Formats: sequence, C-alpha cells, structure tokens
Amino acid sequence: MTNLIIRTEDIKPEHILELYVETCQDRETVELLKSPTPTIVEGSRGTGKSFLLRVAEAQLSDSFDQERVLPVYVSFARSSLLQTNDPNQFSNWMMARLCSRVMRSLYQRGLLVPANRMLTVLTGGDVGPDLAETPLEKLAERYEQSYRNPTALIDSSVVPTVDDFRDAVEDICVERNISRIVIFFDEAAHIFRPEQQRQFFTLFRDLRSPYLSCNAAVYPGVTFYGQTFQVAHDATVITLNRDPLDSRYIESMREIVLKQADSELAADIEKNSQCFEALAHAVSGNPRLLLKTVQRAPRLLPTEVRQVLKEFYRTEIWSEHSSLAERYAGHQAFIDWGREFVERTVIPDTTKKNEQRAIDGKVETTCYFWIHRDAPAAVAEALRLLSYTGIITRLDSGIVATRREIGTRFAINLGCLAAATTDPIQTLTTIGTGLSIKRFTEYGANHPAFNALTAAVGDFIEVDMSVVLQRELGKPIDVLDLTDYQKNGLHSIQIDTVGTALQTSEMEFQRISYIGPKRSRRMMNVVVASVLEYLSG
Repeated sequence: MTNLIIRTEDIKPEHILELYVETCQDRETVELLKSPTPTIVEGSRGTGKSFLLRVAEAQLSDSFDQERVLPVYVSFARSSLLQTNDPNQFSNWMMARLCSRVMRSLYQRGLLVPANRMLTVLTGGDVGPDLAETPLEKLAERYEQSYRNPTALIDSSVVPTVDDFRDAVEDICVERNISRIVIFFDEAAHIFRPEQQRQFFTLFRDLRSPYLSCNAAVYPGVTFYGQTFQVAHDATVITLNRDPLDSRYIESMREIVLKQADSELAADIEKNSQCFEALAHAVSGNPRLLLKTVQRAPRLLPTEVRQVLKEFYRTEIWSEHSSLAERYAGHQAFIDWGREFVERTVIPDTTKKNEQRAIDGKVETTCYFWIHRDAPAAVAEALRLLSYTGIITRLDSGIVATRREIGTRFAINLGCLAAATTDPIQTLTTIGTGLSIKRFTEYGANHPAFNALTAAVGDFIEVDMSVVLQRELGKPIDVLDLTDYQKNGLHSIQIDTVGTALQTSEMEFQRISYIGPKRSRRMMNVVVASVLEYLSG
C-alpha cells in the first residue's frame, strides 16, 4: 500500500517540485509570492498554503545564481508554546526566529559576510565560524520551552530592533550582490490568539523595504490584522480555492495522488475511476483531505469509499470543528451555532433544491448558498470559523440575488452534503458533474435561523491561553492527526499524552518496533508537526 505524505512539513525541500501539480491559480499564486509584492495566502487547513510557499521557495532557490533573490522560509508553528509574563515575548521571539532563519539561509548558500556589526545584529552576539547555535537561537528556544515554567525571566536584550534588522539586511545584500530577500512566513501566528496576530502583521508591515519582501500563509475567519495593518494597502490577499467547476479539476486532483502512488494504487484509481472521482469531488478542492481519504480506502472499492465518506464527512470533520469550542470557550456560541445552521438548515435546503431540480428534469445542481450583507455580524463570525475547518468556503461578495439584494456567496463541502445520502458515491457524481454557481439558496438579513445566535452571543471573551495549553498538553495522543500505526507505536513506548509526545527525543522513538535511526527522525518530525497543528487549533 502506498504511504501517502499528507503534510507539507513531511516533504524534504528538495522533493517539493517533484510533487507539484500546477494549476492556473497555483501558477499565479507562486509568481506573486516570488515578486516584490507583499502577499498573504488565505485558505482552510489542507488547501496547500504551506506547499505553495515551499514551491515558491524552491523555484527561487533554483534560479538564485541568475536572479540573486534569496528565499527564506520561516515557520511560526511553535508560537502556541510561548507562555511567559513578558508582554513583548511574541515580538522578541518572532525577531529571534527571523534573524536565525536569515542567517541559516545565508550560511547554506555560502553567503555569510565576514564578522562585522551587521552580522552580530542577526546572531545576537559573536559566533564561531561553524555557526554553532547563536544567542538569538538560544533565546528563541528558551521562549519555546517557557510553557514548562511560565514565570521564568528571559533576558531579551540581544533582540535587534526592526530598523537594525532592515539595515543589516541591506548591508548584506549590497556586499553579497543579493537583489532581494523574500521571507515566507508559515503558520504566521496562533490562530486563536489575536494579540499574536496583531503583533505579527505590525512586523510584516514594518519589514517592508527595497531589499525585503514578505509573504504569509493565514487561515480564513480567524485572522486578526489589527489597527495598524490595512489589508487593502499593505498586501495583496489571495484566497486559495481549487474550484470544482474548473474543467481540469478531476485531472489535477488525480495527478496530486498519482505523484505519490505506487503501481498498485495507480491501477486501482484507473479501475475504480468513479469511486476516486467521488472522493475528489467530496474534498471540494482540499488536497490534504483527498490524500487522507484515499489512504483510508486503499483499493478504492465502492464499499470502502462509501464507508470512508460516511465516517469522515458525517462524523470526523464535524467533530474537529466542534472540538474547537472545548479549547476556545470565547468562540463556543459561534462554533456551535455554525454547525447547527449548516447541518439543520443549509444542507437540508440544498438537498431539497437538488432533488426538486432532478424531478423537474434539470441537470444543474448546487452546493452554494447566499447570505445577505445586512445579516447580523455574529453570523459572519460563525461562517468564518466554518471556513477555517473547510466545511464551507467563502467564494465572493457583492453578489446580486432576488429583489436586487446584495450578499456573499458560500459553498458547502460536497462530502458533507452527500455523506448522509443512501449512496454518497452516486450523489457526488451527480452533484459534482452538474454544479452551477448560478444556483444558490438565499438567506435574508432577518432569516429566523439567525435568531438563536444573536440571542446566545454576549461579550466576546479571549480565554487564558496558558490554562488552555496546559489542559491540551495533558490530553491523550489519540486526539492527534496521526495514523493508527503511529499512535500504536507511541503507546508501545508509553508516550500517551500530547505533552509527552512533544518532549520526546529522537532517540526515544527508536524504541518503537521497526523504527531505526533513519525513520526515527521522520517519525519525530511527523509527531511534532501534528502536535503543533493540534495546539494551534
């Protein structure tokens, strides 16, 4: 059976381009990411934001000798672990991480300048010629370990100012004939910590210079830009949606899987094409969901695919959405109402519309709905959280509906729409091949379904994240997005909680049966990536 790689974090940078399946939108996104224009890529989990950042990085790296544009990839996935009493901890940690990644990228290219004042700005002090752990790297590590002892004092005096950082970058670019440094910020900040996101986008804006351009990947619905960052002026925002209406949609999704498939899986895809296409329609353009569901139905037999569709889209994807309310109590009313609205109102209404059109002999189908622009603000918040988990997708605004009213159009995940039907494979085939964006269900400004949310929402509460983190670290590893084999392996060596998995060394992983020195590094990376993603929401 093919062992499909689900996350970008598990792919070595040198193999990224081998797995890249280019669409027109992807090509435009990558070109913009490589340009001097500050760019923000917005998309639900698994839509390929990190992958496209890595593609842009790889292409710039390949063309560096000609273009002299240096890519620097910076992941902020560990931001959820910061738990000190220092009000500037996140700003200091960001700058330490950024300086360290720029230094490492210069070092790997053989571009380090002779030791001078500008070099020490990026290191936080003197370092040896082999670039051992720098003072700023040690500082970042202390912040990342702060969840163990939140009251410990951390000396941040070595952190440079933004102005000093920009000056250092300019001097290095001039001295080493570098045209520009392009920063790719992934996992820009903890999605449910607005104060982190506001600080990040202030830094994002302040870094801009002729020698620096910044890009970031963010989630829809849970991103707070703050007062100082104006999206319309400070960056270009791209919403990453792989459109099921694209004539090459199925072909592109098939190629994504075939890039990793062995001969047996490739043959099964060819043999059971309707089953594969049903899975492709079900994910509504989300590559990670496609790889996960194909992995669960290794032979792509109809019985396997039906079971996967029912289990994943009737239970698991909704459980993931609802579990957010347990961790982030301030959002509970929005999360709970959003699920009820889609499950009890939107999906039944859409199903009835499709059934009636079939009775009328019309082939056009829909998965779309429209919300009036004057609907309560709380409704917009709830829908944005549904966009984060990928249950719905916000398509466009300013759409004219009945009586010339204006609103926003959304799409329901096709898997969620079809999972409750008797034969989800046939339902997905029918809906997926007949979709028309012109057909949508309308919900006016005062729709009765909105009343329950407006009555339930009081003052928004930003929860104490230190309490949330400690509770989540104590949960069993079964909450993590790992395979059964990986979970069983962890249990076999008494790694039973999220916190223990995060702190386990590479050597410990080698105690698992059939895990040697080579595989232990990869498994550790997979587990840590899963833990950090889980902690971020």
